[in-house]
Amino acid sequence: MQIRSDFDSGNIQVVDASNPQQVRLAIRKDFASEHFQWFHFLAEGLLPGQRHGFSLINAPQSSYKNAWSGYQAVASYDGVDWFRVPTRYDEGGLHFELLAEQAQAYFAYFEPYSRARHAQLLVRALALPNVELLACGTSLQGRELPLLHVRGTAQAPRKIWLIAQQHPGEHMAEWFMEGLIDRLHEQDDQLRGLLAQADLYLVPHMNPDGAFLGNLRTNAAGQDLNRAWQAPSAGQSPEVLFVQQQMAAHGVDCFLDIHGDEEIPYVFTAGCEGNPGFTARLDALEQEFRERLMACGEFQVEHGYPRDEPGQANLALACNWVGQTYDCLAYTVEMPFKDHDLTPDPRTGWNGARSKNLARAVFSVLAAMVDKLR
Repeated sequence: MQIRSDFDSGNIQVVDASNPQQVRLAIRKDFASEHFQWFHFLAEGLLPGQRHGFSLINAPQSSYKNAWSGYQAVASYDGVDWFRVPTRYDEGGLHFELLAEQAQAYFAYFEPYSRARHAQLLVRALALPNVELLACGTSLQGRELPLLHVRGTAQAPRKIWLIAQQHPGEHMAEWFMEGLIDRLHEQDDQLRGLLAQADLYLVPHMNPDGAFLGNLRTNAAGQDLNRAWQAPSAGQSPEVLFVQQQMAAHGVDCFLDIHGDEEIPYVFTAGCEGNPGFTARLDALEQEFRERLMACGEFQVEHGYPRDEPGQANLALACNWVGQTYDCLAYTVEMPFKDHDLTPDPRTGWNGARSKNLARAVFSVLAAMVDKLR
């Protein structure tokens, strides 16, 4: 058996592959960081009809060790159709197995969103007549950071921003952005109603270096971008600096930051209730957003992060910084790495397709609320 991870978002270290029924592996740490949790590798030389087992022996030391409980790894024979495989977790690591149907299979923490698919997504988006590449930042390693502008028809449009995948291992975030761009192609009544009052500003992928390197949490400098919004720098967090500069140039009336959560098996949001500038108006907007999103069947409000106490928000987080700076509705939208316990799917768990569908629901919520977003 051969184990490879020398490709886009690959991450694994081989400890002992001499026994194909129980291969011992380890997750590599993020580049320039102590974080690790994301894995993605290809196993070649599988024997169809035989059961092969894999153990990530350092999983108990990972960044979110409690996340492994109730988690199932994903596998794919072709890199397109991903499915969950039997997985268990104990003090010896994370153990998963596959009854092989083909001679090779990919395994990953979550269904990956590739750089090639990212490039295709940009082509599809820019084929729309009202979408332009407004600006393009550059990551530390020289990868492009495109900002897409979806032009509406209003004379004084509201400015709605969505950014995704600040944490590079959270691949569900760009699947979400693909769902949003799919919706733009449909030209339905809700879309026309939204664009009659608003322009959209989309950053489909905030951390291209980290994703390519197979990181969970950080960019090429070891910086957690979602802890850099209070003081970004060209040397450590140029990705955040670029987006802040563009926000200052164009304005913000609503902001959504799209993420994935390792531990909580639900879709949920985190708001700005701890910001010094949080007001009753913003509280009402947050509540309406949550209530409207409940209708999609994939969202709930019982499970999520503890609410911040008044005035105690961490303003280094994108959601809090933008909400405070622009006095606007600002939300972090979280999706699970696991299955969604509210609406479980034993074969796929939460996956790319469900992330895309959630984006469609969020689009409908924004369309219903657009007249209140300024």
